Amino acid sequence: MSSNTLLTLAQSCRQGALSLGILPLAERNQALATVAEALAQATPEILAANEADCHQALEMGIAKPLYDRLKLSGSKLQATITGVKEVQDLADPLGEVSLHRQLDEGLILKRVACPLGVVGVIFEARPEALIQITSLALKSGNGVILKGGKEATHSCQVLTQVIKQALASTAVSPEVVQLLTTREEIRALLELDQYLDLIIPRGSNEFVRYIQQNTQIPVLGHADGICHLYLDQAADVPQAIAVTVDAKTQYPAACNAIETLLVHQAIAPQILPTLADALQAKGVVLRGDAATQALIACDPATEADWRTEYSDLILAIKVVDSLEAAIKHINTYGSKHTDGIITEDLVVAQAFLDQVDAAGVYHNCSTRFADGFRYGFGAEVGISTQKMPPRGPVGLEGLVTYKYQLRGQGHIVATYSGAQAKPFQHRDL
Repeated sequence: MSSNTLLTLAQSCRQGALSLGILPLAERNQALATVAEALAQATPEILAANEADCHQALEMGIAKPLYDRLKLSGSKLQATITGVKEVQDLADPLGEVSLHRQLDEGLILKRVACPLGVVGVIFEARPEALIQITSLALKSGNGVILKGGKEATHSCQVLTQVIKQALASTAVSPEVVQLLTTREEIRALLELDQYLDLIIPRGSNEFVRYIQQNTQIPVLGHADGICHLYLDQAADVPQAIAVTVDAKTQYPAACNAIETLLVHQAIAPQILPTLADALQAKGVVLRGDAATQALIACDPATEADWRTEYSDLILAIKVVDSLEAAIKHINTYGSKHTDGIITEDLVVAQAFLDQVDAAGVYHNCSTRFADGFRYGFGAEVGISTQKMPPRGPVGLEGLVTYKYQLRGQGHIVATYSGAQAKPFQHRDL
């Protein structure tokens, strides 16, 4: 696509978004219902396109974690379509008044939620992400320009075609959903700060850094998902084993799967042999520090392992002598994504939740819950590990901003200035 064509595409998307942003909730919801129905009817076509992508990816030697993300099974597609319907059922994010204040008689201030405008989302192999992102964009009144991984090109093209055809029969312009297919288009997109309001990159640390350093458009995203689980000396052992196995093996390619397990030295001799058997039964390759190797058979862990997101059935294990040591390790090596503790000591648990620097901090549950769908957001556009909000799984609230609406009756600032200045009332309504 030429730069002029991309510019036209961005302009059309923005124009469509302006109309979408003022549509009543009922019409936005009807568009979502129509899209969900169209996706359900096109299931065979979508799965066939994904099968072609998977076949081609295997021939090119795709890594297993990436292949797992690329593969779109019938059940995964159905769950994603259900997510569209759940987004439809969510409260309207637009028009919410978060401040209603009388500055003076007849001078009324409101802070009202409104769409961002146009969002560019560059995501990894997962084709279902296109559906999730689009549904959130439609609900929140935003246009969206999508760029999926090259390995998912056929899947993304078919999905976009189905969605745009569905929107053509609704009050929403199909122009609000656009798809890019080449890496060159990404570079050109980053220069369109006049037409895009936010970029959300989902990929490697290197890729996210590239996006941040090569655009003037605000960027929201996370890079690595180096998640930890700490088994405290007061952990319930059966619970600790069950949660660890789930957090590592339920879907190891996910960014919220744990990559490092920290175990308090007081329970390490008791729990590690049984835990190692449970993990290895699931095919997990274990790497441990010297203290871990003294208790179980495993490969040695190096400094690099503490900084690695495996996205695979590999787990690094370290024995620590205190809660403080566990927190220090997490805050040193973690990616500020999601970290958890297993303990029956509520004081220790609260200290962990307060002191670990991450978007998600969990007590006695799997890190795999870090997900917009599981949080009740319907879906997510991504997970943000930055400190400024939105943080963690980003749903509708991350796609809206606000504006201050002030209504008066000929009020002028001079009335409230100078020696005879009239005081403001500043009364919340």
